[in-house]
Amino acid sequence: MVVFLAAAPPGHSGKPAGKGCLLAERLRVALLSYRSKPTCGGQGVYLRHISRELVALGHHVEVFSGQPYPELDEGVILNKVPSLDLYRDEDPFRTPKREEYRDWIDVLEVATMWTAGFPEPLTFSLRAYRELKKRRGDFDVVQDNQTLGYGLLGIKKMFPVVGTIHHPISVDRRIELKAATGWKRLSLRRWYGFVRMQSIVAPRLSPILTVSESSLADIHRDFNVPQSNMRLIPLGVDTRFFHPRPELPKRENSIVAVASADSPMKGVATLLRAVAKLATEREVNLTVVSRPTPGGPTEQLVNELSLHDRVRFVHGIPDEELAELIATSEIAVVPSLYEGFSLPAVEHMACGTPLVASRTGALPEVVGDAAVQVTPGDPEELAAVLRRLLDSPGERAEYGRRGYERVMERYAWPVVARRTVEAYHEAIAAHRASR
Repeated sequence: MVVFLAAAPPGHSGKPAGKGCLLAERLRVALLSYRSKPTCGGQGVYLRHISRELVALGHHVEVFSGQPYPELDEGVILNKVPSLDLYRDEDPFRTPKREEYRDWIDVLEVATMWTAGFPEPLTFSLRAYRELKKRRGDFDVVQDNQTLGYGLLGIKKMFPVVGTIHHPISVDRRIELKAATGWKRLSLRRWYGFVRMQSIVAPRLSPILTVSESSLADIHRDFNVPQSNMRLIPLGVDTRFFHPRPELPKRENSIVAVASADSPMKGVATLLRAVAKLATEREVNLTVVSRPTPGGPTEQLVNELSLHDRVRFVHGIPDEELAELIATSEIAVVPSLYEGFSLPAVEHMACGTPLVASRTGALPEVVGDAAVQVTPGDPEELAAVLRRLLDSPGERAEYGRRGYERVMERYAWPVVARRTVEAYHEAIAAHRASR
């Protein structure tokens, strides 16, 4: 069953309205997230908003996170659980100095990286288990934000644990393997080795929260989680920032996309090829909110398509600036090959910016008739739709209106938080019964 959410007004303050939560119901919540980049990717964004709204409801919230650490609002406590930070932007796949090693988990982390695996979900879960073991009795419930590491099985013996899976990473693996050849396929299989661990841990958590019917079906298929053990709670949008700005002029012939530039699943290559087709016949400017790897596949494609003067990449911008960028663009695009939900799609609609989205994963479910849907991975069709919209101010206005109204009817973080607290109580009751 899909939960339809009523959006908060643009002036929503994040503070509780009235007596929404009695002190007697106050929960002590530990939120776990193995990495929580604040300005890109869904994990850090989700963590910030859900923690703020839980505090607004009167609950005590502590976040346990590895690097990159999240940006959190007032009232939320951050407990840093540092890794060796082997994938930092300025020095990815680095070799730590001898004095940086602290224990056997650090050795495991480096050894996994050196053998082409991705260690963070496992090693963070082991460190989180060690930290929470010191704090027995301090929390009523633990919520895991898509780590699904073996350490959670130890945590589960001490606390009720609610799992969160925005979408199973098995889908990313499947899409990337399909596009890879030769040694790249072997390398990807090793990199995604942690997915097997996640498929073992996920069915042992109860309940599992997910964000769309599409993700629910994928989790059931790939991770063998019973559908009866999942709770569907769509994500919300922060309407304090993401709302229409009619007082600001639109930037002529402007297109915006918020997507991880080098992830094949996000479809940025398709968007760049579509823009290259448009650029041969008209003025067009694309802004991608992401940071491509220097010399990586996206930069190479920009060079190949001669798009230097048509495309710019921005990253690390605050919510206010991001929302203004979206609201002043003529068209927004989510060109993904798959999405388990797509918070950027909801943010684009909240800003009243007409949206073009791929017909894949949860996107049709999220956008409904409030966006123009296109075939994923087809630059010809995407270019044709963008051309039509750029030439049709009336159609752009209509889709902008539909998107804004859809958000106001369905998506808001305060309601997400209240539904999440219901799942906490369910997990607490089951934990007590099992003991």
